[in-house]
Amino acid sequence: MSIALRDKKEIAALRAANQLVAKTLERVGALVKAGVTTNELAQEAERFIAANGGRASFKGLYDPPFPGAICTSKNEVIIHGVPDDTPLKEGDIIGLDIGVELNGWYGDAAVTLPVGAISQSDQKLIDCAKDTLYEAIGLIKDGMRFKELSAILEEAIVSRGYVPLRGYCGHGLGRKPHEEPQILNYVEGKPKQGPKIKEGMVFCVEPMICQKSGKHKTLADRWSVASEDGLNGSHYEHALAIVGGKAEILSAA
Repeated sequence: MSIALRDKKEIAALRAANQLVAKTLERVGALVKAGVTTNELAQEAERFIAANGGRASFKGLYDPPFPGAICTSKNEVIIHGVPDDTPLKEGDIIGLDIGVELNGWYGDAAVTLPVGAISQSDQKLIDCAKDTLYEAIGLIKDGMRFKELSAILEEAIVSRGYVPLRGYCGHGLGRKPHEEPQILNYVEGKPKQGPKIKEGMVFCVEPMICQKSGKHKTLADRWSVASEDGLNGSHYEHALAIVGGKAEILSAA
């Protein structure tokens, strides 16, 4: 496994790409309300990214090509939701996952947001993803193994009464939207094994939260991923750089 180490100039370029992601999330997040369609959110994201010199990097990615400019994951869809013309309803929860390419460098971050007033159980679900992410970021340091980070993520999720989505993970970030390493939200093998986090590494951490079963299923659109339990899920993500021995959030607004 080859994990890139970035110099200050490269991290500055990645910071710029991720700042555009953060601004796009703010812009699109402010539009989330009952009656708005996820296609409308995706179209505004694509317009805003292009107006700021970037490209919506998820569009056309992989096989089958992803059809939307951003991922819009509603209710039971945890990740990779495809935008459509169905209006959001009061009480929905919506995940926004935005990728940007700016001057050959990539940015990536995600949030899950309420549509108006939501249930207490859905708010706790969102809080689990967000709090797990920030808890883990605060503990990341140079020399820690990635599997130790996975153990921290899993413990934070399980201790809150939820389970991590299995089969999907965080990832490295740089000249491609997804690079090494893969960063699971659960531990496979022993935490004291495998590659270490080092100064100059850039990667995304993204807790994906299920309620009862972490086993995933892919829906008919061939992209949307849900838990086999069919219950609502949540997702948060930040892009990070290891600077000065600890994690700096590149995608913070």
